[in-house]
This record gives sequence, C-alpha cells and structure tokens, in this order.
Amino acid sequence: MRFRLTDEQQDFGRSLDALLTAADTPAAIRSWGAGDPGRGLALWARLAEAGVFALAVPQAYEGAGAGSVEVAVALTELGRHGVPGPAVETVAASALLTELARRGEADPAERLLPGIASGETVTTLAIPASTASATSTPSPGAGGTSGTSGTTPGTPSARLRAGAASGTPPPRPGAGGTSASPAPRGFGPRPGRGEAVDSTAYALDADVAGLTLVVAGDELRIARGHGPVRVSADPARRFARPGGGELLAAGPAVVAAAEHAARWAMLATAAQSLGVGLTLLDRTVAYAKQRTQFGTAIGSFQAVKHRLADTLIGLEFARPLLFGAALTFESTDLAAAKVGAGEAAYAAARTALQIHGAVGYTEELDLSLWLRKARPLRDAWGTPSRCRALVLGAS
Repeated sequence: MRFRLTDEQQDFGRSLDALLTAADTPAAIRSWGAGDPGRGLALWARLAEAGVFALAVPQAYEGAGAGSVEVAVALTELGRHGVPGPAVETVAASALLTELARRGEADPAERLLPGIASGETVTTLAIPASTASATSTPSPGAGGTSGTSGTTPGTPSARLRAGAASGTPPPRPGAGGTSASPAPRGFGPRPGRGEAVDSTAYALDADVAGLTLVVAGDELRIARGHGPVRVSADPARRFARPGGGELLAAGPAVVAAAEHAARWAMLATAAQSLGVGLTLLDRTVAYAKQRTQFGTAIGSFQAVKHRLADTLIGLEFARPLLFGAALTFESTDLAAAKVGAGEAAYAAARTALQIHGAVGYTEELDLSLWLRKARPLRDAWGTPSRCRALVLGAS
C-alpha cells in the first residue's frame, strides 16, 4: 500500500503542532496528575476551537464529519505533546453514539454529540474488557458508510491520494505526590452500591469529565458519580469506577456500538502511542548531541547511534501500520497498528531512559512525563498479546 497524507491533512497536523508547541503542556500534565485540571481544560478548549473533538462527530450532529485518518493525525499530535485528558475516550464515545444512531437509536446522539463536538462537554467512556476485546468480529458499518453519521472510516472527506479499554485496569501504582490512591494490580476493589458490576470497567478521568458513558452488558448509561480516583504508572491517567445512572439505550445495538467504539479507541491509542514515541526519540537525540563524555558528544558513539537508529526504524515501521489501519478500518489492521505503535513507543522509552542515564529517572526532567505514558498506552484498549492474537487468528 502506497499513499501519503493530503496537503490539508498535513497542514492540520502542523497547525496542531504549532498550537501545542506554544502551550506549556508539561505544566498542564503535572497539574492534571496532581488533581488540578485547570491548565489542561484550558488547553482542551483551544483544541476544541481547532476542531479536534468534532472530527469523529458527523455533520448531522454539528461535527466536522471527517474520518479516521484525520483522527489519527490529530491524536498523533496530542501524543507528541503529551496532552492530558480522555481524548481517546472522547473519540470512542463519539463513535459509539454515532453507531447507535445508525442502528436506529438516534436520541442519545442528538442529545450528546453536539456538546462533544464543541468541546463544551469533556467526555469519557467505560467499556468492559470483555466487550472491548471482541473487536475480532466486524460490526456492520465498520469500514463502510455509517448511515446517519455521514462518516466513512478509511474514506474521509479529505481523502488520501493513492501512492490500522481504557477499560483495562491500571497496571501498577503510580508515584507519590498525588491525592489519588494506587490501583491494585490485576483486579479492582469490590463494587459498592450503585457502582458498575464489572470490575474492569474503569473510566479515565471520570473526576474531570462532564459526561461519563458506561457500557454494562447490553446497556448504555450516563454515570452518576464515581468511586475513588486511582492512578496508573502515568499520574496523568486517573481512573475511577463510574456509578450507575440514567439508562440511554439497551439491546444488541449497544453491544455492537460498543465493539465499534473499541475499534476507534484502538486506532486513537495507536496514534497517541506513535506520538509519544516520536517525542521520546526527538528529546533523546537532542540530549545525545549536547551530552559529552571523554570530551565528545555521546551521540557520536556507535553504540548510541545504533540504538537510536533501531528506535527510529521501529517508529517509522509503525507509522504505515497506523495510517493503513485508518484506511481499511479492519480489525486485524487495527490490532497490528495498536501493537506496532505501542511496542515502538515502549522501545523508545527504554532507549530514552538508557541514553539519558540517571537524569532520566528524575521527576524534574520533562522527559519523565512521556516515559510514563508509553507503558500504559501500550496496554490500553488492547494489550499486545490480545492484538497479536487478533492478527494471528486471521492469518
């Protein structure tokens, strides 16, 4: 497959890069992780003005009616700059509501999508792991025209020229200095009255979001409150188990829409991972050029050059997987993109830490903000083993 992004798509990516470069994203990340989302929400407002949250929303619901390629472009930039918040979950929630409308349940989309598109409603989504992992069975509308949505994954309005859950519980406790308590490994606390029954159905940033959608079985609800806030390896990824609330829809359409949303989440997470890996590599190359040892820059050492080159190759191999999956929107391609980008970003984190040495472990170095994102993103919305199983199962 040979293709390149259109001029419009490249310009969009550059405009987001310029917007985020001018912002103090490290300060926003640190504040978000400490439970003060003010800086991050101000940044989200600027992204909303740029149309980021309208991309996955059809024009019929006051969105941009773009497509999966534009979403991949945007989320890559958000990953590069480490923007905190439930961006992936916002994309997935938009896809879920759109798919529900396509299947005849239009009321939730008419009610909620305009607020998501405008950025007025910060939105997150909780889907049980059992549902999120069911992406090996294609749902109607995935990869084709989405009926009332006006969105065709893989064939966005700005087309390509010819030429791939947060539902996963936090993997390990986060560092100190945050008001959130660490999440247990491998399991969550027993649900209390009014809380979701499935212990894997955590929602990212439920304490910040103005709208938390919860899928439980064949029901879609708006959460009413949430449990204790917990952190993952990345303090800026704050999880809580949402409580029960208003029923929006029920039945097979909800299950199919949730599986469809999980595909979008896989794509968006892969894009974020790629962006995180690119920043880790860029910062490490810059450090290797200015750090000297024995009177010469360490970047001139052959061992360092080889390690950086291997990291670059991994990231560049992940890039076509990502945009190929955005084109086809098939489950196997999405899984390949997710594992490819996730593993490449994780390898970039290991390279960055090794080349920076002891300074790489320090909280004060901004590099740590991206180092902590690589591992959680690798496992979110499809672990490497699950994604590999999807790819191998189709071969």
